[in-house]
Amino acid sequence: MAAGQVRSGESAADQAGGVFGPQPLRNYALLADGERGILVGQRGDFAWMCAPYWDSDAVFATLIGGRGSYVVTPVGRFVWGGHYEPRSLIWRSRWVTDDGIVECREALAFPGDPDRAVVLRRVIAQETTTRLSVVLEPCAGFGEQPLRDVRRGPDGAWHGRTGDLWVRWSGADTARPAGPDGQRLTMDLTVPAGSHHDLVLELGRRPLPDTPPDPVRAWRETEDAWRQAVPGITHTIAPADAQRAYAVLRGLTGSTGGMVAAATTSLPERAEAGRNYDYRYVWIRDQCYAGQAVAAAGVDPLLLDDAVRFVGARLHEDGPRLAPAYRMDGRPIPGPRRLDLPGYPGGFDRIGNDVNEQFQLDAFGEALLLLAAAARHDRLDRTGRQAAEIAAEAIARRRHEPDAGIWELAPRRWAHSRLICAAGLRAFVRSGAAGRRSDAWTALADTLVQETAAHSLHPSGRWQRSPEDPGLDGALLLPAIRGALPADDPRSRATLDAYTAELSDEHYAYRFRHDERPLGEAEGAFLLCGFITALAEYQQGREVSAFRWFERNRAASGPSGLFSEEYDVAQRQLRGNLPQAFVHALMLECAARLSRPWSDV
Repeated sequence: MAAGQVRSGESAADQAGGVFGPQPLRNYALLADGERGILVGQRGDFAWMCAPYWDSDAVFATLIGGRGSYVVTPVGRFVWGGHYEPRSLIWRSRWVTDDGIVECREALAFPGDPDRAVVLRRVIAQETTTRLSVVLEPCAGFGEQPLRDVRRGPDGAWHGRTGDLWVRWSGADTARPAGPDGQRLTMDLTVPAGSHHDLVLELGRRPLPDTPPDPVRAWRETEDAWRQAVPGITHTIAPADAQRAYAVLRGLTGSTGGMVAAATTSLPERAEAGRNYDYRYVWIRDQCYAGQAVAAAGVDPLLLDDAVRFVGARLHEDGPRLAPAYRMDGRPIPGPRRLDLPGYPGGFDRIGNDVNEQFQLDAFGEALLLLAAAARHDRLDRTGRQAAEIAAEAIARRRHEPDAGIWELAPRRWAHSRLICAAGLRAFVRSGAAGRRSDAWTALADTLVQETAAHSLHPSGRWQRSPEDPGLDGALLLPAIRGALPADDPRSRATLDAYTAELSDEHYAYRFRHDERPLGEAEGAFLLCGFITALAEYQQGREVSAFRWFERNRAASGPSGLFSEEYDVAQRQLRGNLPQAFVHALMLECAARLSRPWSDV
């Protein structure tokens, strides 16, 4: 079979080891509506989608070796391309075939309905008539619950069930059931030159409305909603990338205000290393990073408001027992379990997360930094100020306890956790919202810095990871950036200089040294740390170096412009779950802050 060609009518799952099997992560784009997301591959295949919610079981799971996909792909040879439409997560797959050019415009109807996903696909034939092969095979339960009860309705659409979901597919008049028991629908689609063809797929946890969505109206409403949701962000050093980062963050943020850390699970950070996790949940720290980035960019504050709403609610509910992460609705995350699937190559299948068994002190400091940013923008109400009091009291009560830290490791008295709490306390005092508590919180911040210096200051004058660990860590650059201590403090400069000398390679940064192996062999470059280093260099007045760091790490994405957690420098490949929200947040913050003189707020 020629490259790029699909065997008409054959299930995507049947080709899991071939043309529609897992691809390098750089080949995927994200569709998202706030409530769930889809990874679409270069051959027009939906490789991943959980429905109705981010952390629901997948209905399209070929990414990790399960069944289920939705494919719209040209017949015959083609070369792939694609791009996002400006200020949106509307993706255009673009294929150059032997006969001409065909595009498929793809989106989840936006903003999303929590109970019903509406998937829009519009095939556009440019100058020549185009033939495409279309396969729809939803399979709930990560591939264990195939399509059933398939029938053609009086509305002309195809109806069915998969798991607990209702399914309706419109615009597929010529489709026919195929496979065992009609578990998939296939169609040979011809689109005349200069025209287009709309396909609309609905997946709902309740019976669907009587009438299918009108595609023209659905597209118009989605376009308008994205234009309103994503600001221009023209006052940065990389406006288009800043807009895309904002769109990604908005697409990962649901109606509850929560923002998932990533759309996927089980994608390995390092092949055969056992480091693959489920990130389809809301990490308090990541949400705070996103809110602070939006505040730094000085754009539409709705994402900042969402972050404050979600984080504030968790502080009010759980107080000093704040968990590091939650489900989108604020419930606890289920524990990890394995699926009976091959997993993404180099990894294994894992859903759920044991992060709720951890204590992460730095989450309280990040929450204060977020709330301080909201206060500076006059977006903090009485409930938010009370949340800040809860966070500060938790720091005072629990600051001596070992914690898992930013990297979720074995409990220790991590220096970063204590210093970032000092930064949060100082930031909230500077915001003017601390009131009569200003002196007490300033004194607590001073104590945290003094205690950390007493136990985690390296003999060379830089910060070290913990009293027991003299090593360097990229996270130790953040406290100075966030104002825990002045930028000209010799400890800040010594930490930055030692870090760039020992834990970076050609302007790629690594978190910490795992062992004696070369940096790139233990794990990939950590893009979050790369953007943090850019900010740290800029804070020190090293503008040329800061821009080099920014541009180097900004380029570590795929053609869609999405970032994962890590970047394999040698192979130029993305590693880990996709897209990683906190990387997009720091990229956005860098793009904004490097465009103007440094400010500590």
